[in-house]
Amino acid sequence: MDFANLASQLNAGTILPEGIVIVTLLGVLIVDLILGRTSSRWIGYLAIAGLLAAIVALYFQWDNANPISFTGGFTGDDLSIVFRGIIALSAVVTILMSIRYIEQSGTALAEFIAILLTATLGGMFLSGASELVMIFISLESLSISSYLLTGYTKRDPRSNEAALKYLLIGAASTAVFLYGVSLLYGLSGGQTELSAIADGIITANVTQSLGLVISLVFIIAGIGFKISAAPFHQWTPDVYEGAPTPVIAFLSVGSKAAGFALAIRLLTTVFPMVADEWRFVFTALAILSMILGNVVALAQTSMKRMLAYSSIAQAGFVMIGLIAGTEAGYASMVFYLLVYLFMNLCGFTCVILFSLRTGTDQIAEYSGLYQKDPLLTLGLSISLLSLGGIPPLAGFFGKIYLFWAGWQAGLYGLVLLGLVTSVVSIYYYIRVVKMMVVKEPQEMSDVVRDYPEVRWNLPGYRPLQVGLVVSLIATTISGILSNPLFTLANNSIAHTQILQATITKVSTVPLEEPEKL
Repeated sequence: MDFANLASQLNAGTILPEGIVIVTLLGVLIVDLILGRTSSRWIGYLAIAGLLAAIVALYFQWDNANPISFTGGFTGDDLSIVFRGIIALSAVVTILMSIRYIEQSGTALAEFIAILLTATLGGMFLSGASELVMIFISLESLSISSYLLTGYTKRDPRSNEAALKYLLIGAASTAVFLYGVSLLYGLSGGQTELSAIADGIITANVTQSLGLVISLVFIIAGIGFKISAAPFHQWTPDVYEGAPTPVIAFLSVGSKAAGFALAIRLLTTVFPMVADEWRFVFTALAILSMILGNVVALAQTSMKRMLAYSSIAQAGFVMIGLIAGTEAGYASMVFYLLVYLFMNLCGFTCVILFSLRTGTDQIAEYSGLYQKDPLLTLGLSISLLSLGGIPPLAGFFGKIYLFWAGWQAGLYGLVLLGLVTSVVSIYYYIRVVKMMVVKEPQEMSDVVRDYPEVRWNLPGYRPLQVGLVVSLIATTISGILSNPLFTLANNSIAHTQILQATITKVSTVPLEEPEKL
């Protein structure tokens, strides 16, 4: 094979965005080695610049005529581009909210950013991986980096405990996932590329074998852990409470998006012959996640634990689009994850700001906050109301699209349960908003009464302010002007060949703007 032939088969330009992130990662490490702690003031901006450059590279790869690279190991189609963009954007906002938090914890910022960029790389590669070895390596890059980030503030016993729990449960889930993948390898006659595995299973006539069903169940268990779906959610509340807050902000968006990208690619490519079976399993997971996440969140007194159970419930809502299996269903998943990126990271930025200024994350301590910090109150209120699905914010349109796609696909019971649990979720979100806004001056909490003067010119606070304002504006505007985002989500599905071959054709009215429904 000559060099030109090899280069055309590798098609390495497809991973240019990941290449930019790798160069940025090396740059962060080299600058830190040369300059030491003096570089910490601007090393975060270097990482942000690299991630934004990667997002620009993703933009120029849209509608790539030849998305297959590394002889089928990686696919840079439009679906992967959207998910890779979500993960890179979540890393950008996470770095903005991390600079002050990590400095105040007394740990090194450069190492934190390096590990975060490694996790971002793992998530981006996982979003386009279409070969078993690459899927596993990408998954482990994301997972191991996440364990390290969770225990990064090593002087905090809660962070150490969270990291240990996450590591033990994560290692078990990885082993389960890997066993399911090994069964696929055997059933397909030794194939590792996803489409070749599907062909091998059909050729071997094992489409209804017990081994394939066991493989499916084990793989779903591994994916369920990554997206925080009940009953694979046991790590989520403890890790959210103990880990550094910027880390859980990234896990709640970046890791979840990577998990859903893997689920779509793996299930639609390898398991179309048992589509009814995996949809049944995901229906059970969605029901459990929506009920458990929203009901248990009602009893939480810690803001971070409440957001943990909220994250479990949100995974249940997103699974409705996956179960629908239609073009509208997949597009509504992508759209919801896009708006979830803004509203969730806006909420976590506010939680970080409050904890930096007061040292607590207890919900009761937010009483009367409006009188001391109007911007933080506004940001947290908008993000929580958006998560609850209050119009005209982004979360409302995200849920409308998901529920309408489910209704079109005949998932009436699941959609009705989603509507009921959404109403339940509004209660615990509005409880926090009411506490911040409605409380009389005499009912102000002691923490808020002693609230420090709001100053944005302190070291590390300016990036937090930028992250808060940008995510707040994006949460508000992406609801009012949702059509461009939904067009993006719709095109990402329409231009992805692997989905067009497996999408369930439903003869209903196509999904349109909410006012036309």
